[in-house]
Amino acid sequence: MIALQEAARAGLLKPAHWANNIIAGLVVGVVALPLSMAFAIASGARPEQGIYTAIVAGVMVSLFGGSRLQIAGPTGAFIAILAGITATYGIDGLQVATLMAGVLLLLMGIFRLGGIVQFIPAPVIIGFTAGIGVIIFTGQWADFLGVERQLSGQFHQKLWAVIQNVPNLSWATLAIGILSLAILLVNPKIKRLRRIPGPLIVLVFATLTQSVFQFQGVATIGSAFGGIPRGLPEFQLPDLSFGKMLLLIGPAMTIAMLGAIESLLSAVVADRMAGTRHGSNQELVGQGLANIVAPFFGGFAATGAIARTATNIRNGATSPLAGVVHALTLVGVLLLLAPLAVNIPLASLSAILFVVAWNMSEPHRVVGMLKRAPAADRVILLVTFFLTVFADLVVAVNVGVVLAVLHFLRRMTQTVKIQQVEDTADHRISKAVGPLFFGAVGPIELAARSVPDSVSRWIIDLSETPFIDATAIQALEDAIGNLKARGVAVTLAGANALVYRKLSTHGTLSMLGEGGYVSSVQYAITKDV
Repeated sequence: MIALQEAARAGLLKPAHWANNIIAGLVVGVVALPLSMAFAIASGARPEQGIYTAIVAGVMVSLFGGSRLQIAGPTGAFIAILAGITATYGIDGLQVATLMAGVLLLLMGIFRLGGIVQFIPAPVIIGFTAGIGVIIFTGQWADFLGVERQLSGQFHQKLWAVIQNVPNLSWATLAIGILSLAILLVNPKIKRLRRIPGPLIVLVFATLTQSVFQFQGVATIGSAFGGIPRGLPEFQLPDLSFGKMLLLIGPAMTIAMLGAIESLLSAVVADRMAGTRHGSNQELVGQGLANIVAPFFGGFAATGAIARTATNIRNGATSPLAGVVHALTLVGVLLLLAPLAVNIPLASLSAILFVVAWNMSEPHRVVGMLKRAPAADRVILLVTFFLTVFADLVVAVNVGVVLAVLHFLRRMTQTVKIQQVEDTADHRISKAVGPLFFGAVGPIELAARSVPDSVSRWIIDLSETPFIDATAIQALEDAIGNLKARGVAVTLAGANALVYRKLSTHGTLSMLGEGGYVSSVQYAITKDV
């Protein structure tokens, strides 16, 4: 169900609830302003495009999403991906990829794939999130120090370029960056300032400082981008030529995958904090619509923002009204305060992103898992982390998931046993314990080879086999054929309805012939099948 409809049915859109949601929306809008600009710049876009994205996504996800408290917009998790897409294909390419990703997200929601996030193991999520945090952190040092940024190249090349440029740093830029970072770190510890968002204090402080002193060599939004235009974005049609879309299939799938993961994780966090329950499929529909519409108004990729969603809840939000007010707050900023943005130092935005990178990396969770998790999970986390930093997020997630699946299959294979239960002069009874899948081929073959030629029948008890797949069935049929050639008949007994149906459909029961399947082992023995 659409969260807006659910909120209306629960009476949360009545005037009695307006005040809390309006206040929460105003606070989140203020928090979103510097973050949206910072994320846009770090992604290779203009600062106002981050605000446009937050406005469109904020409205669309609030109206059509599956979480009544979700706040959507540009996020830090996207920076590493979007910056690479922008560097390769330009901002137009990023917008086309965003639109295509929106279509993919919409289809994922329509075809009810919202539960897909639960199949990504925790070590993979923690590993790639920490890796993205490292990329964001190191990527902001150029603006923090006031040196030239290298846009192309691998992670280590960009980092080395910054290190080489350290002797050319701007001391005024560094001073503003350090003071901005200090404010962000100290603000939560001062009781009187705790309720004022740290990014807002930094934005006001850094802008006023640069406006008054006009330090030479300090890069600002005005010097780097010419300021932020006053007014709402105009409708624009991206280049949707077939050739360009074909070229951007890979980036679009990457945006869609990360967008789905990030938005659903954010919705889960919102549920835990507020005691709500989101609709995962509807949430993907809302996110898909947001990413389809945003490029037509100068925006780019958006998803659920965990920090802003948490801020929304902490300030008393109970309905999607807060998300809409958050977007309207940003509209008001564009219409009234846009000219003041020319003196916002990029170093202050870098300081904000330093804190974002640290928080999203969750070092305590990384360290905790590396200390206490099983060895295989630690390896998966580290492989995912290093591939995220030095290779590519998609490669990292794919490799991490494959490693996790292989580890799971190895453990599952270890649980599959075909135990010898009874041996007589006439028959051998074995019990299959656990699922018979492609990883159980070895135990099936081993058990079949161990049946002596002296017995006339091998009875296999399937009562503790929850399911069987085609590979295991083929292995079982090969064993049946080999034993028949040795003069040993095979009887299957006690299969559940699912296993029985698969054996029947595959033709295994026909291969066994009359009496080759019975309801229980005891029946096979007493009736001397």
